Amino acid sequence: MVNGKYGFAVIGYGGMGSYHCRRVRDDLAQHAVVAGIYDINPERGKVAEENGFHSYKTREELLSDETIDLVTVATPNDYHMEIVIDALNHGKNVISEKPVALSGEELEKMICAAEKNGKLFTVHQNRRWDEDYLAIKKTFDNNTLGNVFRIESRVQGSRGIPGDWRNRPEHGGGMVYDWGIHLLDQALMMTMPRKLKTVYAELTNVTNEMCDDGFRTTLIFDDGLSFYVEVTTSNFISLPRWYMLGENGSAVLPDWKSVGKIVMVSDWENRDAVPIIAGAGITKTMAPRTDETIKEYPLPIADTNWTGYYKNIFAVLDGKEKPIVTHNQQRRLMHLVETIFESGAKNKVIEFDDNL
Repeated sequence: MVNGKYGFAVIGYGGMGSYHCRRVRDDLAQHAVVAGIYDINPERGKVAEENGFHSYKTREELLSDETIDLVTVATPNDYHMEIVIDALNHGKNVISEKPVALSGEELEKMICAAEKNGKLFTVHQNRRWDEDYLAIKKTFDNNTLGNVFRIESRVQGSRGIPGDWRNRPEHGGGMVYDWGIHLLDQALMMTMPRKLKTVYAELTNVTNEMCDDGFRTTLIFDDGLSFYVEVTTSNFISLPRWYMLGENGSAVLPDWKSVGKIVMVSDWENRDAVPIIAGAGITKTMAPRTDETIKEYPLPIADTNWTGYYKNIFAVLDGKEKPIVTHNQQRRLMHLVETIFESGAKNKVIEFDDNL
């Protein structure tokens, strides 16, 4: 520690690595001091210094600095395990960027190293603090719609996979590991304590043959809840970010910037409908409800602050709290990722062993 503050460093000064440095320096200065960064690319080190951060010449130099208590690893996915274990063996507490690993086996090796060295090891699942997710989760937790039987969560782009390590399978590329990790983590956290029973997944290779450029998966839980997760990179007309169906109404949130809305039944007794023209025929079944039988409400506002993640980390190091992101949560998430790849390869529904 430095003057009662934790020494903090980042390995991998790319987009997320620089984000960690800025946020800890600017928003968490009462808890930590940014000692510096290391990046295998010297040009990134120069950029870090231009931004006011010390750049270590080697990883060993950074990990040998006794003033550093906490290291965040923000490298391409395939380097996580090696660097995390190295940092733990140097006596550092470690945060890994997501995905924590490329397999459950890799994750167990990191957990073993943390336990052997008696150090904190956790994962940066930052999108648990997204306002859109928390607004939908609050609606779900409050049973606003009554029994919810379907939730849809999706992100959709139109540019394919970025032309960097994210489109290389050897580096842990692909959308399951990229955005999928976020949405799947949200799905598992939102639905606790339900048990996941089955998984069916479709992986796509529209713009990239080497690794998945999108996927769709349906998760069925023990109470019958169907949770659909979709990540695609070839959509030019996007569907809603969130869509939730319950026995008393529906909720929709179009994108990250929108407020979203809830539409609920206000008069269950008024069930009669006037048939409407539908294509070459008429329908009474699909006739819309009249205004006097429904009411519209905004989605709840969710109070959120991403710095709560790091505040929890520092409280854990102080011995005052337990980690928000736990080993068993990550074990379950990695098991789900592996099951999605298995389902996609076999084109079949897979029974999920949810005993963690």
